[in-house]
Amino acid sequence: GVQLFTVSGLTYSIVLHSVCLFLSGDSNPKENSPFINSSDAAEEKTQQYDGKNMALFEEEMDTSPMVASLLSSLANYSNLPQGSKEHEEAENNEAESSRKKPVKAPALGTLMGVYLPCIQNIFGVILFLRMTWLVGIGGVIGTFFIVFMCCSTTMLTAISMSAIATNGVVPAGGSYYMISRSLGPEFGGAVGICFYLGTTFAGAMYILGAIELLLIYIAPKAAIFPLEGLEGAEAEAALLNNMRVYGTILLTSMATVVFVGVKYVNKLALVFLACVILSILAVYAGVIKTGIDAPEFPVCILGNRTLVWKSFDVCAKTVETANGTVTTQLWRMFCDSPFLNATCDKYFTANNVSQIQGIPGVTSGILADNLFGTYYEKGDLIAKKFTESAEDQDDPLTNSNRYVLADITSFFTLLVGIYFPSVTGIMAGSNRSGDLRDAQKSIPIGTIAAICTTSFVYMSSVVLFGACIEGVVLRDKFGEGVHGNLVIGTLAWPSPWVIVIGSFFSTCGAGLQSLTGAPRLMQAIAKDGIVPALRIFGHGKANGEPTWSLLLTACICEIGILIASLDAVAPILSMFFLMCYMFVNLACALQTLLRTPNWRPRFKFYHWALSFLGMSLCLTLMFLCSWYYAIIAMVIASSIYKYIEFAGAEKEWGDGIRGLSLSAARYALMRLEEGPPHTKNWRPQLLTLVSTDAEQNVEQPRLLSLTNQLKAGKGLTIVGTALEGTYLENSEQSQRAEKALRKLMETEKVKGFCQVTVSSNLRDATSHLLQASGLGGLKHNAVLVSWPRNWRQGDEHQTWRNFVELVRETTAAHLALLVPKNISAFPSNGERFTEGHIDVWWIVHDGGMLMLLPFLLRQHKVWRKCKMRIFTVAQLDDNSIQMKKDLTTFLYHLRIDAMVEVVEMVSFLKTRVTFYISVTTYIQSITDSSRGSIRRKNPAAVTTQLSVTEDPPAASKEEKPEEEVQLIHDNTTPTSPATPATPLTPAEEAKSPGEQIQMTWTEKCDGEPAKPPGAATPEGIKDIFNMKPNQSNVRRMHTALRLNEVIIKKSSEAKLVLLNMPGPPKNRTGDENYMEFLEVLTDGLNRVLLVRGGGREVITIYS
Repeated sequence: GVQLFTVSGLTYSIVLHSVCLFLSGDSNPKENSPFINSSDAAEEKTQQYDGKNMALFEEEMDTSPMVASLLSSLANYSNLPQGSKEHEEAENNEAESSRKKPVKAPALGTLMGVYLPCIQNIFGVILFLRMTWLVGIGGVIGTFFIVFMCCSTTMLTAISMSAIATNGVVPAGGSYYMISRSLGPEFGGAVGICFYLGTTFAGAMYILGAIELLLIYIAPKAAIFPLEGLEGAEAEAALLNNMRVYGTILLTSMATVVFVGVKYVNKLALVFLACVILSILAVYAGVIKTGIDAPEFPVCILGNRTLVWKSFDVCAKTVETANGTVTTQLWRMFCDSPFLNATCDKYFTANNVSQIQGIPGVTSGILADNLFGTYYEKGDLIAKKFTESAEDQDDPLTNSNRYVLADITSFFTLLVGIYFPSVTGIMAGSNRSGDLRDAQKSIPIGTIAAICTTSFVYMSSVVLFGACIEGVVLRDKFGEGVHGNLVIGTLAWPSPWVIVIGSFFSTCGAGLQSLTGAPRLMQAIAKDGIVPALRIFGHGKANGEPTWSLLLTACICEIGILIASLDAVAPILSMFFLMCYMFVNLACALQTLLRTPNWRPRFKFYHWALSFLGMSLCLTLMFLCSWYYAIIAMVIASSIYKYIEFAGAEKEWGDGIRGLSLSAARYALMRLEEGPPHTKNWRPQLLTLVSTDAEQNVEQPRLLSLTNQLKAGKGLTIVGTALEGTYLENSEQSQRAEKALRKLMETEKVKGFCQVTVSSNLRDATSHLLQASGLGGLKHNAVLVSWPRNWRQGDEHQTWRNFVELVRETTAAHLALLVPKNISAFPSNGERFTEGHIDVWWIVHDGGMLMLLPFLLRQHKVWRKCKMRIFTVAQLDDNSIQMKKDLTTFLYHLRIDAMVEVVEMVSFLKTRVTFYISVTTYIQSITDSSRGSIRRKNPAAVTTQLSVTEDPPAASKEEKPEEEVQLIHDNTTPTSPATPATPLTPAEEAKSPGEQIQMTWTEKCDGEPAKPPGAATPEGIKDIFNMKPNQSNVRRMHTALRLNEVIIKKSSEAKLVLLNMPGPPKNRTGDENYMEFLEVLTDGLNRVLLVRGGGREVITIYS
């Protein structure tokens, strides 16, 4: 039966019976096409999809699964972090994994998975050890500005990160994964390694912070290098050495804990987090307490100088007792005896000792004194503001170890570098993306909430510290003026030890977290394979723990510990984190501006302007922190970028940089369309045409070597090949050919594109390549094609016909043409010429191609040591001396170094005898097959030629004066109606190769058809010599032989000879003569490059 149905107004008829037969696997012949599998195996598929209404698509099920199975596989997707033993086995053996106990799905929510880890990572050592000092040095206003700027940077970065994190599933790998998949492997690797270095140095900073707490506040007597009695540089060196020794011991212990098992670190994480939160709550409680009842923390001031309260008990010079006035320990520190008449320090004698309250309280109004900063040089005295003291400026500072001194030179940008690590750690949530129940929801909410919380704590701390604590105490970094207490501890309630112990454990915990996270980040980078040198760090223990990465991390961390100063390490890790954050913002901005189709974040509160602002802030902070560290970090990142670009694995991640490249390319192509390039910008944009064998391997690999040498990696290169047949039947061969081209291009280091065209015949395929290659304004302007080998053989006649047609097409398309002859003799890219010449035979002006090509070749190391020589041909009426002067001047203006020689061609009259002898010799050298083709084409012409050449030379000279006169007339005064209206230029003379051998051209110079030559009689010979086309052939053949003779004489030892390539005859019947002519012209030369200009100037004397 026939059923009719209509779709969009069109009526289709389907014969249901035929359809049923087709679907039921009937034995009737089925349609034979590349798209339908006609094998018997299709019956099984038919049964498999029977009843599922999928018969129409059953042939595509191998490559295109049903929607139901796709959705099923997506529903079962688990983004657990890879590396555990169970997961590896599950990948290797699906059957076994199905019988195993199912892995528990990730179940962490926003609070436990993102918010609290971020809080723990953001709050750290700087808050407890340096925040009060920052407020004292920078002032409340200055420090508040630093905090606000740094917190704004992290908030903007978090917004960008949230957009990236919610744009699809984020597997374990966190920030590195996000950046690398957004910005590509080069940026991803560079930023990933920067982030790794930042995390590693953060571990060093936390360890140094823990040791500082231990040696200065908890157990000062544990110092291996005692500080007692040491002053200045000696005391500083002893402290740093203590830090190095203890830091190394603590690092080794932590690395061992991480190596033994991460589960212990994870179990302790909550304990460390509790320490952080309790410490912060104790500070807020202490602030409230100061408003009610200020604690007793006296500070002893001599004049306006703060004293180190360590070796005395009473802040006074003398005390009154029942026995009278008695001197104190403080007196004995500045005087030579305990008696009242002792000789004392001048400053001690001239100034009074006063005791002030170190923590006046939040209601004391001290905030006004602390609003503005006080910056010190190293070794300056920490003095109380607005207090007078009697001192002689000329007196040297004595007893300096009795006063609190500035240990480093402070300035605003230093404070930025030291503070910024306090706000790092915003990536903690995204790093755990594999453990989250809903990463796309938890990461934005948890991260932004954590930043808001920590920013509030930091900003409020700045104001509260300035409102509660005396300025000299704030500027006292190590609490020497308050009995060696931790300054923030003096504010805490109920006891300073809450802060000291809490901060010690929290810094140890943060150090452990860094030593846990950094090796995993390095392992992720190594496993991606984008940095070949790091592949070893992808290996680990059987359970996936990154052993080698941990060892590397410990070694880099040790570098930070050997620096030993917390204030010196902090700016280093600031650089690396800032660079990482900068690229996160760049990734978001790029994706937003490029409107990539895959850019569909669930988090909607982002904008490219915010991302650019965040990126600008990161860059500003980098140079604010330390301009030289910023430059070093950028050099490291750039080096990694270039290393990955040249040596890294090829990865295609659909990144934003690829999209940016596409947009930039489109913009540049549109600009190129505005007009042709200026002569100064002209360079050969090559279309290199190669042929392939039956196995699709390139037959002339040296053609690509020459391409590389001509291009030196610049400009456009398209390597094309043509295949015969139809694309449907030869698509696989086409792909194989393209693969072979790409491989050879990589081997020969040719940067460019390859193109394979399939057509019904090679002539059309080559023509299509010529016409369709390139895009818009970025098209080839020159064609490089090899001279056809063995073209005289009978079975190769189509090859040379295709070649001549290609020459015609390049001329019609105004393309330059480069034809290397004996291409196998050309040097490979690995060869080097230590001496020799590149000879240019400049016969006709072709727009300067002959001048430009040797210059470009000599840029390549193969030809660099070759010198350039230029030969030009002088005619009878040319002034050779003047020509040489003019050419030398021309080359000087072109800025091209070359030797110049003008070659004078001997008069035609004097060489007629030699010419006939050479013609005879050449004809006798033609192969039998060529002679056969000559006889077949024109037996009368052959007879004529032989009768001419068999005459003795002398007889020829005597018997045929009229022919000689006619030839000379044609050569010098082409004014007869049968000749062209304008004198022949050398180019026109050189356009037609030696057709005198076969004399098959059938048009006169004025376009009229020539009559066939007569019999081999003297009249016939005379008639032939009077025929203008053949006289033209004779002249051309003479020119070819003479030129060849001169070129061999002058350039036989040259490494390369470049000469003008004449154009083909307009009449196709003379094509074979054209080929013969070119053979004569280049005969006996080893390496020849025939050049035809494209009809435009390519070189200029102007700047």
